[in-house]
Amino acid sequence: MDPIIILGIVLALLFNFSNGLNDAANSIATIVATKALTPLQAVLLSGVFNLLGPLLFTTAIAATIGRGIVDPSFLTPALILMALVGGVLWVLATSLLGIPVSSSHALIGGLLGAGIAGAGAGAVIWPSLAMVEQTAFYGLTGAALGAVATGIFAHRRGEFKPWNLLVGGLIGVTVAIPLAIATGLLNISGILGVIIFIVVSPMLGFIVAFVFGTTVAYVFRNYAPRRLTGLFRNLQIFSGSLQAIGHGGNDAQNAMGIITAMLLAGGLISEFAVPLWVILVSSLAISTGTLLGGWRVIDKMANRITRIRPYQGFAASTSAGGVLSLMNVFGVPVSTTHATTGAIMGVGATRGYSAVKWGVVREILIAWFLTIPAAAVVAWFCYTLAHNLIGGVF
Repeated sequence: MDPIIILGIVLALLFNFSNGLNDAANSIATIVATKALTPLQAVLLSGVFNLLGPLLFTTAIAATIGRGIVDPSFLTPALILMALVGGVLWVLATSLLGIPVSSSHALIGGLLGAGIAGAGAGAVIWPSLAMVEQTAFYGLTGAALGAVATGIFAHRRGEFKPWNLLVGGLIGVTVAIPLAIATGLLNISGILGVIIFIVVSPMLGFIVAFVFGTTVAYVFRNYAPRRLTGLFRNLQIFSGSLQAIGHGGNDAQNAMGIITAMLLAGGLISEFAVPLWVILVSSLAISTGTLLGGWRVIDKMANRITRIRPYQGFAASTSAGGVLSLMNVFGVPVSTTHATTGAIMGVGATRGYSAVKWGVVREILIAWFLTIPAAAVVAWFCYTLAHNLIGGVF
């Protein structure tokens, strides 16, 4: 086997390891924040269910990563290797800084940067005009309906303010896009889907968690506080497991897509089909990273965004896990970090605007939107440097 392919496989597994290291916070932040489990117990729980996730879902997300961003005909083992380097460097840097970012987006940025450096912008699979127009139609329709519905509701309550229309529009887009995808009316793929869900996934997590958290609070409003705390601390173990399965099913496919693409580019397989051994080692890598934990990220997700009570932790984890599972079923690659942070913000907002520490949220948002371009720049630089130093391989 080509040494570059071997190195690429090792780096892909390292990428999944760093993904688990960074995203350990996703499925255990609320469990740690509410003291349902100790940090060690929570990390062990997350690691086990991260391993199961990829075995329960399809490998559609791996296909998007491996052949939906850069045209496979332009992919070479060396180009994929530099894409990995860019993604790994960005994820490790943000992990050290304690900033929760999307490892999936870092990898996509790496593919974009290395692809443009190696084969030009034409190598990127840009969305067709028809796909963009169709997405815009459903998005604008949802925004208009959401703004009108919210405006009417606020007006009848005598609480209408202009910003209600903006909130309603965002809610409308968040509901309309996934609904159109789920019903088969809209088919988003490649880089367009990634960009759309940078906005949609945290908003979807926010909305579902806000509604679910409000419902749970109403249903259990007459329970004694001590009884309520004990009940939902136990239920959080279930919700955290669901979230870990969704996380593993989504993010573990990053390495699966890259390794399979590298095997295909190297001529070791004849078609893009993820081998079983690739599924197993990719899952094991992300679980190992989770077991070692990303403790600084966990602290920010669990304690600095908002103060979480056990019933809210249950609502946040269940909502995020449900959103991730739904996206996995439809093969839509979303950021587990985005969905989880949105859900934590959603349950925090049930106590009012001031319950959420929006300064921390802004910091996280900036990291989200910087991830794809930053990882692309790093990967472009790595590819260009390697090409100049050892041009024969590249």
